[in-house]
Amino acid sequence: MNIDRALKEAMSVAGAVGVALVDYESGMSLGTLGGGDWLNLEVAAAGNTEVVRSKLRVMSALGLNDDIEDILITLHRQYHLIRLLQPAKGTSTLFLYLVLDRERANLALARHQLKRIEADLVV
Repeated sequence: MNIDRALKEAMSVAGAVGVALVDYESGMSLGTLGGGDWLNLEVAAAGNTEVVRSKLRVMSALGLNDDIEDILITLHRQYHLIRLLQPAKGTSTLFLYLVLDRERANLALARHQLKRIEADLVV
C-alpha cells in the first residue's frame, strides 16, 4: 500500500481526527490527512519527532536492547498514537501519527489497525 492509501486507511479508524506519516530525523511529514483549524498536523508531526527522539535517547542511555512499537499520549478528549514503523529490512526513521477522538475511539482496535497498515505500507 502506498502513503495515500495508508493515510486513508488510518482515517477509517473509528474516532480518527487526523493522521500523518512522519520522518523523525528531519521532522518532515511525508503526508497528512484530516486535522483542521484546531489540529495543525504539520506542527504536531514536527513536535512529536522530539517525543520520539527523546524516548530513543533514553532507551539508549539505559542500554535497552529493544524497539518502540508505539507511544501513547492520552488527553482528556483525545488519544495521540505514535506508531514507529519497523521495516522488513534495514532501518526506518518513520512513524505514523494518529489523533483520535477519545469518545468515539477504541484504542485497542486503533493500535491493531495501525499495525496492519504498517505491515502493508511500502515507502
